[in-house]
Amino acid sequence: MLGLNFSKLSSPHLDLRPPTVIGQFHTLFFGSVRMFFLGVLGFAVYGNEALHFSCDPDRRELNLFCYNQFRPVTPQVFWALQLVTVLVPGAVFHLYAAYKNIDQEDILERPTYTVFYIISVLLRIVLEVAAFWLQSRLFGFLVHSLYFCDASSLDKTFNFTKCMVPGHFEKTIFLSAMYIFTIITMILCMAEIFEILCRRLGYLTHQ
Repeated sequence: MLGLNFSKLSSPHLDLRPPTVIGQFHTLFFGSVRMFFLGVLGFAVYGNEALHFSCDPDRRELNLFCYNQFRPVTPQVFWALQLVTVLVPGAVFHLYAAYKNIDQEDILERPTYTVFYIISVLLRIVLEVAAFWLQSRLFGFLVHSLYFCDASSLDKTFNFTKCMVPGHFEKTIFLSAMYIFTIITMILCMAEIFEILCRRLGYLTHQ
């Protein structure tokens, strides 16, 4: 049984690329650009944020307390989880296609496979929408230069303290870029569904 499964996965005739031009662009080009942007520029913008985050008075325990309040979730971790989660539906479908020895033409010609693939693309859209909403709740749309921290539970002598957010303008630009990437991905997914339906209609017409 295991030998049969491995022979299917390693078949030279099996093409695991997305069956559409838009899908291939999204996976090979835009997905790579998105990961590069997050991995390289994300580290440059957010890498030393905790070290340069300072409050008034500038005390280590106060800085750490307010930074954890300011950043309940690290942005790089959130966006990395978003990318991995969005890739799951497509990865599951392609594993299924590899197991069943389904090629690109089968996906477009057989209605069952077409429906399964469209469902995987729709799930990607749903996950991107959920990530967009969570990002707006966690990080907002603007990063301000000052953050007012409620430190009453740490020190009873004061309720709120001002904290300086380093590189707030760069973070606003980066945050906007991640929103734009999410929107572009959703548009590409919808365009991919449209391309699949058009090619499917063309195949039925030729039949």
